[in-house]
Amino acid sequence: MKPYQAKTSKLAGTSYIEIERKARYLHNKAAARTKRSPYVRSTYFNKDKIFITIFWEHLNQHPRRDRKRRLRYYACALELLRNAKVEPVTKENPNKYGELFHRFAGLSSEGELFYVQVKEVRRTDRKYFMSVFPPN
Repeated sequence: MKPYQAKTSKLAGTSYIEIERKARYLHNKAAARTKRSPYVRSTYFNKDKIFITIFWEHLNQHPRRDRKRRLRYYACALELLRNAKVEPVTKENPNKYGELFHRFAGLSSEGELFYVQVKEVRRTDRKYFMSVFPPN
């Protein structure tokens, strides 16, 4: 899997609140474009919508330290979703029939590797941005 080279850098900050404030600003900027559920258009999926609200629900299931680690890559993840043309690794969800997980690899502008996971529901053909995380 070839990683996408992002032009944006990681979100800077020392505390979780500081990083979350910057990530929420980026989220609200994307959400202001529509009256309904916020989304970004993806080049890889032929300009299909990728809905970004589930990310925050998924993020809040993790401990605060892990949330901070993941949120640092939020700006890079949005850029990857919008512009990436690289092939992801696609797997069937073992727990639920009819769902696919696409995992994209990316490099931040500092050269640090991260992964972005997108869930696709086959029945409705909707895609959801689930998670962004660096490797262990």
